[in-house]
Amino acid sequence: MTTKSPITWKRIGTLALSLTLAWGLGPVYAQSGVSAAAASSTCGSGDHGLSATLKKGSGVEDKHLQFTDIDFLNNTTGRAAGEGFLIGTSNAGCTWQSIYTGQWQFMQIDFPNNVNGFALAQMKDSAKTYLIHTTDGGSHWNRLDTPGMQFKRIDFKNKNEGYGYTYNGAYRTQDGGLSWIKIHTPANTRSVAFTTNKQGYAVQVVPGSGYQLLRTADGGKNWTTSLKVASATWNGADLYANGKQVWAVLYGDAGMSQQSYSLYASGNEGRSWRQIFAQSTAGGGPAPGGSNVGKGKGPADPGGHPGNMSLIGDQTAYLSGGSPAAGKVGIGRSYDTGSTWKNIDLKDPGYSSRISFPSAQTGWLVVTSDNSPAVYQTTDGGTSWVQKMLLPSERD
Repeated sequence: MTTKSPITWKRIGTLALSLTLAWGLGPVYAQSGVSAAAASSTCGSGDHGLSATLKKGSGVEDKHLQFTDIDFLNNTTGRAAGEGFLIGTSNAGCTWQSIYTGQWQFMQIDFPNNVNGFALAQMKDSAKTYLIHTTDGGSHWNRLDTPGMQFKRIDFKNKNEGYGYTYNGAYRTQDGGLSWIKIHTPANTRSVAFTTNKQGYAVQVVPGSGYQLLRTADGGKNWTTSLKVASATWNGADLYANGKQVWAVLYGDAGMSQQSYSLYASGNEGRSWRQIFAQSTAGGGPAPGGSNVGKGKGPADPGGHPGNMSLIGDQTAYLSGGSPAAGKVGIGRSYDTGSTWKNIDLKDPGYSSRISFPSAQTGWLVVTSDNSPAVYQTTDGGTSWVQKMLLPSERD
């Protein structure tokens, strides 16, 4: 099924061609009703004249717009997704354009190149998650059938090869999501990540004991336990891997708008691990493995909730976070696979966020909470941030 934006577009001849070459996001069109003043707004300011178009096209004219994810191919070109819309930039957020508006409520976007992209999305008033695919940069989307597979995360290495992860399993595709091969994973698996068809990692729950971190070097045929983490509760996990580095977020309980969780890192393909921190909270109780060596908190303390991670090379890692209790967002970072760790708060409102770092120093953060939905850029590894897009919040 193909879903097309309901917006009417008008080609602008030679100007459109020049913008296409400059922006790299595919053909650029002028939207009916967008004024010349909005098109020439100050670099990186406000909503870039897009709010009215996005609200109308996504069908939320009587509600507020909300971001859900962000994905950058390089330091200048990327996309930010929301509930019923997708926007893009190819000049580092100086200007943004509407790419898609319609029925799809994006949850995660993944573009292996500037033309082919994949997303997990829902439809309005439906809890079912679909895998969808675009071949024109995101303007139009086709639904891909995934019978019996409810993906919670996708990771495409290129336009053909990728992985889909469910709550307790993993699948691999070699034809752009048209068909999937189930990967053998241990019983009671709660998160999986593969860097190649052979090298993979899993988090396993052991009732009455806690979590186990495992690795495979033969595509899941055999799994080896490399770390056991004691925990009285086991409420899920997230795994991230790139090159030789692997990171595991292990969740404890949550309560009073606070989240207990621990962060572990490996710099040698999961053979050995170190605990980076164990964030125990009054509302959530002890963090997994919190009685061992872990000290400190995650980003956006107090009681911050983790967002997602971006890994660069074999050593650099970033973790986003947000604190409903404090009404702020932030990141944590390491340049040495967790030997040292630093948390940095953004001095801007919000309580949940996601990040995309295409390089070690340049990254993007999107506030996904409904207060002050905005996109920020850093060029110094998260030490300072500049706002590049701001949509009207629920309080406006």
